[in-house]
Amino acid sequence: MISSRIASSTLLLLLLVTQTAAAERWIDLTHTLSDKAVFWPTADPYQRETVFEGMTEGGYFYSAYVFKTAEHGGTHIDAPVHFAKGKRTVDEIPLSQLIGDAVVVDVSEAVASDRDYRVSVADLQRWESSHGTIPRGSIVLLRTGFGQFWPDPERYLGTALRGEAGAAALSFPGLGTAAADWLISERGLAAVGIDTASIDYGKSRDFSTHVRLMKDDIPAFENVAGLEQLPATGAFVVALPAKLAGGSGAPLRIVARIAGD
Repeated sequence: MISSRIASSTLLLLLLVTQTAAAERWIDLTHTLSDKAVFWPTADPYQRETVFEGMTEGGYFYSAYVFKTAEHGGTHIDAPVHFAKGKRTVDEIPLSQLIGDAVVVDVSEAVASDRDYRVSVADLQRWESSHGTIPRGSIVLLRTGFGQFWPDPERYLGTALRGEAGAAALSFPGLGTAAADWLISERGLAAVGIDTASIDYGKSRDFSTHVRLMKDDIPAFENVAGLEQLPATGAFVVALPAKLAGGSGAPLRIVARIAGD
């Protein structure tokens, strides 16, 4: 009798696990880091060199490479110290700001008619009127629709120029400083992400949104991919950067779990 009960409990547990797995799926929100990845115009592009690739004298295949990359290229994280002296470096950001429930604010319609659009407090309040109050400690992801232009730098950044000339010609949407302040003071967000090259809009010269976020130790995820695949609410995000000692930023692998079809 006892063995029968144990077997029944085990079968029930297996069924629950199987149903849970079928009821959710994971979405990769990371652009592949390669020489095709979009980098800031003043940053050196990603580079990779082959150390060895091929058959060894021992008769087995072996490959190894060396790569070089700027902290702030491809899908990456901006640590608070990037724009706020004395604030957290990449390796100091607590996991509670990198893993958690997310909301996705879609402003792609407004951006379609203004590529220099800045997400406003009104946009966030409009989102809340449809989906409810943004919970404290949320990861707020901003969908501008610019992910569709990756990896074409001219369409994604607004220019194919490099160097200072390229930085001066940048044109893409971002988060307005007033909206960043509202998210911090009124909603206590954990982190913010966007599908463009910067949390500040491209034409910014003072990076005031970066400054506002980072003086309160709020990290930013930039060049996030695939936000069109996420619902407005209900996603669970894991955003883990390379743990670089003292880093102002780092390559980021970000994924989201959502309910299955």
